[in-house]
Amino acid sequence: MNTVALNVAPGMIPANERVFESECLVKSNIPVNNDYRLLVLDAPAEILDCTPGQFFHIQCPVRGGHQPYLRRPMSIYGYFPEKGELQFLYKIAGEGTAALAELVPGENLNVVGPLGQGFDIREDWDNLLLLARGVGLATLAPLALEAQRRGKKLTAICSARSPQLLMSIDYFRDLGADVMTVTDSEGTSDLAHLRTLIEQLIADQRVDAFYTCGSNRLLKLLQDIGAAHDIPGQIALEQQMACGLGMCQCCVRSFRAEGGIVHKRVCKEGPVFELQEAMGW
Repeated sequence: MNTVALNVAPGMIPANERVFESECLVKSNIPVNNDYRLLVLDAPAEILDCTPGQFFHIQCPVRGGHQPYLRRPMSIYGYFPEKGELQFLYKIAGEGTAALAELVPGENLNVVGPLGQGFDIREDWDNLLLLARGVGLATLAPLALEAQRRGKKLTAICSARSPQLLMSIDYFRDLGADVMTVTDSEGTSDLAHLRTLIEQLIADQRVDAFYTCGSNRLLKLLQDIGAAHDIPGQIALEQQMACGLGMCQCCVRSFRAEGGIVHKRVCKEGPVFELQEAMGW
């Protein structure tokens, strides 16, 4: 494995202040269900100094007729310095991820990172609620591990189209989380039902902060509930990127601020933002 520290401009430094380009060895690349795959890399210690919510910029291979041009930003599913492993959970959705699915153990994969600003667990937040759907759960998995390490109580509401597509359920339970599942096929994933679940958790004093990822409707739901009960939270946003380092301005989005609307780069000022700052799309 070859690893090179990148010289990043001061205004583009990520949360942990170090960015590397590394050739990692593929350990496994297997289906998790009909939609998602788990990629496990043998990674050097330097790039495993991560924060939950950060991402890597991956150079997808040219493979099987697929010719991806730009790197793909991918949130970290797991980072384990003690094992030298870096993990990504992904869905085949285009040229880049289709090419990624062609990788086999023993091949190299070039990654740049860790990048961006991750989640923050504040000292007075003892009861954390994670709410996500589909691959959004991948971004929240490292947060669950960090919550366990800090002795926080965790509730995870996991949503999917059907029970067969629910992911990370056992992983969250193994970390001591109280896991609730909702699905479209069972008629339990609608916003009214989710609101009832969350309002009951709040009534039971089991929510000090919200965490979510990616979904516009879940963002708006948590913003509404959070404003009504004065509960803070954070969201990890997904966005197309070119450089991933803050230079190209490709991932700029609008956010609420005290003085009005401001514009921030998801790759640099994010991908994690305060819940009430984010604007729907």
